[in-house]
Amino acid sequence: MGAPVSTIDLKAFRVSLDKATPPGGLSVELRALWHAAKGDWDAAHKLVQDAKSSDAAWVHAYLHRVEGDLSNAGYWYHRAGRPKQNGALDVEWSAIATALLH
Repeated sequence: MGAPVSTIDLKAFRVSLDKATPPGGLSVELRALWHAAKGDWDAAHKLVQDAKSSDAAWVHAYLHRVEGDLSNAGYWYHRAGRPKQNGALDVEWSAIATALLH
């Protein structure tokens, strides 16, 4: 998993979306999720595209789902060791954020 975040929970992470920049101390994966939630797919993708962790691959898979590239998403779910997802994107975003925040 990425760098630990000791003082932020999902509620605070969501509240931070009203700010211009993500909170300090977030892992690259959480920063990517933050940018994705703000609608900045390119910034999110740049953060995880070369990252090697399974968590980065999980976020990368999610981003390709957002993009609508399900084949590419499937590749990244496999790299992450996670099952392919097909549910609501906001539910998956919350699940990933919750897992990465803990």
